[in-house]
Amino acid sequence: MDHPHLLSQIPLFESMEEADLVVLANKLSSKSFAEGDVIFAQGDKGDTMYVIEEGAVDIVAGSGSRRVTLASLFNGQYFGELSLLDAAPRSAAAVAARQTLTLVLEREDFVEFVRGRPAASLAIMHELAERMRATNELMTRTVSRNVVEEDEENISLGDKVADQVAAFGGSWPFIFIFAGFMAVWMTWNSITSGKLAFDPLPFMFLNLFLSTIAALQAPVIMMSQNRQSSKEKALAVNDYQVNLKNEVSIEKMLRSQNELVQRLAHVERMLGQSRSIAPDPRS
Repeated sequence: MDHPHLLSQIPLFESMEEADLVVLANKLSSKSFAEGDVIFAQGDKGDTMYVIEEGAVDIVAGSGSRRVTLASLFNGQYFGELSLLDAAPRSAAAVAARQTLTLVLEREDFVEFVRGRPAASLAIMHELAERMRATNELMTRTVSRNVVEEDEENISLGDKVADQVAAFGGSWPFIFIFAGFMAVWMTWNSITSGKLAFDPLPFMFLNLFLSTIAALQAPVIMMSQNRQSSKEKALAVNDYQVNLKNEVSIEKMLRSQNELVQRLAHVERMLGQSRSIAPDPRS
């Protein structure tokens, strides 16, 4: 397999020159694992990056009933790359899902490679900057929208009427106006007689009128309530999308910043060691 080409597919190394990739590929060694073998356990010291040449690997966290598979990796994919920089304990375990052949890059070999090739260090820093820029673009991209305004633009005439009826029917002006209307109706038909009393006691026409108003008002109010429920559902979906984007964006930003800080510190240490080793030209 073309190991330099395989390394070039890894985001950490894709900005490096071909000559640097060839040198780094020469530092790779092969290691095979049988199905079910634990490549490394959670909490182990991290000092190796693995590239899957053939087979499959599961990245898992926890144990027993709490064991969770975080990712399933296959040919050409890699894992454990951050250990090349900080040698921090593994945050998850890696288990071979079937017979697997991997390419292994030890941290010592990587440090030696970067120390002797500052241009490769700059390429890695460039890649990190690109990833940070992509994260910033994701953070500035707008996913929220004015659901109420969109709803108002698409509302039909019937929906507008239903909203107006529901809004007026649930207001104090409606209560006062309707109470005054009923008081005038009942008072007029109580103090007058003959043809002037068009609805005498027990106000049968008034009962029919009120029943008709209630029968028409109830479905109109339900229409408005159903549309309000749809609007609230759209608002909830929009809030979920915004919160999800914020959560993912913040997580990516924190990971990128942490990775950038670690790699910059590592590069500074190696450059400092190189200066201390280099002979003084005045001597």
